[in-house]
Amino acid sequence: LGSMTFKSSFSHSSINNAVRSSGLLLPIPIYLTALLIDECEKELLKVIEPKFVYRVFDVAHKENGVEVIGTPLFLGGNDICRHLEGCSKCVLFAATISSGVDRKLRAYEAEDMAKAMIADCLASAAVEQVCDIVDNTVKEKLSGYNQTWRFSPGYGDLPISVQRVFLDVLNAQKFIGLNATENNILTPRKSVTAIIGLSKNEISKGRRGCACCNMREVCQFRKRGDHCGF
Repeated sequence: LGSMTFKSSFSHSSINNAVRSSGLLLPIPIYLTALLIDECEKELLKVIEPKFVYRVFDVAHKENGVEVIGTPLFLGGNDICRHLEGCSKCVLFAATISSGVDRKLRAYEAEDMAKAMIADCLASAAVEQVCDIVDNTVKEKLSGYNQTWRFSPGYGDLPISVQRVFLDVLNAQKFIGLNATENNILTPRKSVTAIIGLSKNEISKGRRGCACCNMREVCQFRKRGDHCGF
């Protein structure tokens, strides 16, 4: 089991990517948008508490999915089978930036929709940074393995209904305060669960796509059937 709690900051490129992906078109001058971004970033940094937890498991490939050995978790579907093809192990991880961010976003939604839109994009970028840190941690700790990109419950035909068992396996409520509702919605809402495959063999480097991007719910490229090129 690996777990970590840390403070982070937004990089300039992450801010640009957040705004670019959202396609924000606010009815205010561009220079005011930049000022709002700076203001929202400073306010979010006061409440963000980035945390993640991960565990490594052996996997068994079945006809209709992948069994996570030693747990009650079964990852069903053809897409996760393809994702973990050739992998003998997988990393399960969960990441969050805390309930304080949820409260700040709700406050903005009640007071200022322009700030709410910008803050939502920045919070998504912050979660993406946490996930990138998990990727890099796995590369460092398990350098003898090649790893896939991250694949989340609810993507493709992997049912979102695995969410609560997934969190239980990680003991995520205890380690990072992450839960799921009866409808399998993560709380705090700016959180991610994902699977990374581990293989001793080379893994093909195809386009990663929207599956691993935390901007996918607000991305204007995706909504109009386009792609950012990621």
